[in-house]
Amino acid sequence: MKKILVMAMTSAAVAFSLGAFAQTPAKLLPAQSEIAFVSKQMGVPVDGVFKKFDASISFDPKKPETGKVAFSIDTDSASLGIAQTDAELPKPEWFNTPKFPQATFQSSAIKGLGGGKFEVAGKLTIKGNVRDIVVPVSVAQSAGTSVASGAFTIKRLEFKIGEGDWADTSMVANDVQVRFKLALTGLGPL
Repeated sequence: MKKILVMAMTSAAVAFSLGAFAQTPAKLLPAQSEIAFVSKQMGVPVDGVFKKFDASISFDPKKPETGKVAFSIDTDSASLGIAQTDAELPKPEWFNTPKFPQATFQSSAIKGLGGGKFEVAGKLTIKGNVRDIVVPVSVAQSAGTSVASGAFTIKRLEFKIGEGDWADTSMVANDVQVRFKLALTGLGPL
């Protein structure tokens, strides 16, 4: 009996100590968040947004190297604000949403740079094509809400976005800037 009691107490102590080091996931506030993109068509900037996305973020700003970030973006929620153009985006030449309904990002490393700035390295997957990227992120905090923001550029043709006739970069530039502003609750203090 004494041995069982000691084992139970040891197990409880280990579970408690592991729980003390576990990070509480942050909660995304979708209504206050945005993922946007800017491409150029015949040299003219064209702004778009993704209207549906989700994130799983377990991150302590004081120990960024222990954090994990995962995103999923519903590619059929892409919008350029013009109904006729939006109807083209789900087609196979662009996002091929019937076959690839989501784009994803999974972090592999997070590095703190100081002053609320971080680099998040990971794998971005769009249309089944995977690329390693490094995303610069700035975090600001106010009144219990954290806002993570940043921007990075992808090469759309590496992800087969705009295939066929649309692969001509004189019509649609290869570079696409992705910008994000993510409002979160539950993130530890900077």
